[in-house]
Amino acid sequence: MSMQIEDPRIVEFDVQTDEMLVNMGPQHPSTHGVLRLLLRTDGEIVHECTPHIGYLHRCAEKIGENLSPVQWIPYTDRMDYLAAMNMNLGFALAVEKLVGMEVSDRARHLRVLIAELGRIASHLVGMGAYGLDLGSFSPFLYAFREREIILDLFEEVCGARLTCSYLTPGGATHDLPEEIEIPDGLAAVTGRPQGERLALLDVVEIFLEWLEDRIREYHILLTRNAIFIKRTSGIGVLSPETAISHGCTGPVLRGSGVRYDLRRDGEPIYTRMYEDYDFDVIAAPFKDAPAEVVVGDNWCRFYVRMLEVVQAIRLVRQAIPKYQSAEGSHRETFRMNTKLPKDEVYLETECPRGQMGFYIVGNGTPEPLRVRAKSSCFCNLSVTGLLCEGVPLADVPAVVGSLDIVMGEIDR
Repeated sequence: MSMQIEDPRIVEFDVQTDEMLVNMGPQHPSTHGVLRLLLRTDGEIVHECTPHIGYLHRCAEKIGENLSPVQWIPYTDRMDYLAAMNMNLGFALAVEKLVGMEVSDRARHLRVLIAELGRIASHLVGMGAYGLDLGSFSPFLYAFREREIILDLFEEVCGARLTCSYLTPGGATHDLPEEIEIPDGLAAVTGRPQGERLALLDVVEIFLEWLEDRIREYHILLTRNAIFIKRTSGIGVLSPETAISHGCTGPVLRGSGVRYDLRRDGEPIYTRMYEDYDFDVIAAPFKDAPAEVVVGDNWCRFYVRMLEVVQAIRLVRQAIPKYQSAEGSHRETFRMNTKLPKDEVYLETECPRGQMGFYIVGNGTPEPLRVRAKSSCFCNLSVTGLLCEGVPLADVPAVVGSLDIVMGEIDR
C-alpha cells in the first residue's frame, strides 16, 4: 500500500483581508463626469458604494429666479450638455404650459426633428463611451464620427454645436435653412464631393440612410461581442420594483422591463408633439438577447439605447415631410419682458437619459419666483449602491457606464 508523502514546500495560510475605502473619482474616466464613488471593498469585492456629488454645482436654479425664461434657456444647455436641444425643449414647454401658449404645427414638427436628432447624438456618446469603459476603443471613435455630423447639422441650423439655445418658448429661434453645404465628415464617408450644397432636409436623409448601416457594425463590434456580453450580462441587475421605487426613468427603467415613455404616456402638451407619429417604446425583455442576459442587467440598459437610436431615425424620417407640409411660423412671439402669470406648473419630458422635469412659479413679473429642475440622472444614480454591492471592483465601471449619467444635469 503506497502512502502519499506531504510535499514540504506547500505551506497553507489562513488568508484574511482588511476592508479598504477606495475613491473612484472625482476625475476617474469611468465616472462619466465629476463624480466621486466611495467604495468599501474586501479584497476585490465591493461591499458598499456611496456616490458623492456636487462638484459641478453652478446655482443654475437660483440664477433662473433672476432672469426671464428666454434669458435662462442657455443655462438649460449646460445641464445635460450631451442633449442640449432636449433640455431646451423641456423648459420651453414648461413655460408655454404656464402662459397657456400653443405653437404652430410647423414648430411642433421642427421640434420633433431636432429633439430626435439630439437623442441619436446622445445615445451615440453613451454607446461609444460605454464600450471605452469596457476596453473596446473602435466603437468610441465611430460613435463620435457619427455624432460630429449631427453637431455639424446643428451648427448649420443655429450656429452652435453643443450649447445651442435653439428651442425656446414659442418655438425655435430660427427656421431651418433651406440649403447648406454638406458637412465635410458626411461627404468623406459617403463619397460625395466636398462643398456640395443641398437642401438641409436632403442632407439629413443622406445621413440617416448612411447611419443605419453603421448601426449594424455597432452590433457586430459591441452588442454581440462575446467579451462585451461577458462583462455586462447578469451584472448590475435592477428589478422593475426597485427601479420604480427609486424613481428611475428612461433607458434605465425600460431596461428593467417597464414599458413607459413620456412621448406616449406623458402630459398632453408634450404627447401632442408625437400624436401623429408612429414609434415603438423599447423595453426589455428582448427576443434576440444572448442566453446569459437577465432582464434589468447592464446589457439590457445598453441595448435599449441602441434600439432607441433606430426609433429616433424613424421619427426624424416622419418629421421631415410633416415639417415640409405644415402651416404656420417656426415661432410664436414670446418676448423677454413677457409677464408670467401668478401660477405654478411642473412638466416632465422624455430626454435621452430619462424624465427631465421643470417646475416654475410665476408672480406677475417677467422673472419667475421659483425655478427648479428634477434630474433624471440623479434618480438613476441613486441605485448605484444597490447595483454595485457584491460585485468585483472591475465591474463598477460597467455598472456606472450602463446608467449613462451626466453630472451637469445632477449638480446644476
